[in-house]
Amino acid sequence: MKRRSTLLGAALLPTLLLAPDAARAQAQADSVAKVKARGKLLAGVKFDTPPFGYLDDANVPTGFDLDIVRAVAAHIGVPVEFEKVTSVSRIPLLLSGNVDLIAASMTHTRDRGRAIDFSLTYYTGGQSLLVAKDSPITGVESLAGKRVAVQQGTTLEKTIAQLAPGARITAFREYDAAWLALTQGRADVLTGSLTILQGFAGHNPGFKIVGGLLSAEPFGLGIRKGDWAMRDAVDETLQDLWVSGEYAKLYKARFGSDPTTPIEVWP
Repeated sequence: MKRRSTLLGAALLPTLLLAPDAARAQAQADSVAKVKARGKLLAGVKFDTPPFGYLDDANVPTGFDLDIVRAVAAHIGVPVEFEKVTSVSRIPLLLSGNVDLIAASMTHTRDRGRAIDFSLTYYTGGQSLLVAKDSPITGVESLAGKRVAVQQGTTLEKTIAQLAPGARITAFREYDAAWLALTQGRADVLTGSLTILQGFAGHNPGFKIVGGLLSAEPFGLGIRKGDWAMRDAVDETLQDLWVSGEYAKLYKARFGSDPTTPIEVWP
């Protein structure tokens, strides 16, 4: 009898070990159903990163990331509520359940992919440098001893540290603070995603972009690990936007040009 009980326990052990994973998978599979039951999609976005996410003149959140999220919400069949995130807070807020997804100009990296899942790449950009028009800085080779402002908790921070080890790097919580440091003379250069820097330079003719592209930055929407239902909803939305031509319209409205990198579309 004892041997039979032991064998029965051994047979049940794999099932018991898998139970938490199965329960977690079921909870993730119900994520879209929970959004529908709640009646709104909670999306983490930035408010300081034009043209991806920022506040317009009426203090209303807008931007390319928000355009994409509105399309995802429409695909699910609910309105969307935007929650402000930063590069530091976005993943913790997703993992804690405060938001259902994050659309925050976030580069898909292997390190981040160990903590969360990503959608298809919806934008591909690169890192560059922004300096005053009269600055002698021409690229990363000019940064030794220079004061470099960058956003905290980003791939940008890691890349500039690797490419310019002699630079004096200061990381700021938000893009606006890093930009302010440059405009006030507390930094010699601001490094960031090219499109974002173009947004700053476009409204401020006293600054210029130098150094070309320092990296490739594939952006994806962030989703909780194993949340297949939400990832499918996002990926299907992105593909539908591309096939319909709506993605190109949204892109051109925000960036002033046609998209150069297509969205991956499944047959």
